[in-house]
Amino acid sequence: MVSISSDVIRGYNDTMILSILMNEPSYGYNISKQIKSISDEKYTIKETTLYSAFNRMEKNEYIESYVAEADPEAGSKKRTYYRITDKGIEYYRNKCDEWDLTKDVVERFIEHKGE
Repeated sequence: MVSISSDVIRGYNDTMILSILMNEPSYGYNISKQIKSISDEKYTIKETTLYSAFNRMEKNEYIESYVAEADPEAGSKKRTYYRITDKGIEYYRNKCDEWDLTKDVVERFIEHKGE
């Protein structure tokens, strides 16, 4: 079975995370689960990779974090949530355009393999 090389996907971890945050703020574990689900379990982001991405994107002002208080009645605990900023939305859109261009170029070399 072919798996996705971490080298190939590394440049798009931020894009995947921001894509999820475009819908609503979320926390690390939930974002990780969504990445796994959306990719049909073909990609699982490592916890260290995820939190490194959060730190980098927060430093670049693409996301901001906040702590949601625990709700003992709902059985929830205190969590750090992340939300996308306007700068993050712009970065996300630029990365999507970059992906379209990258995909177009690479497909020119792969699409006719074996012919």
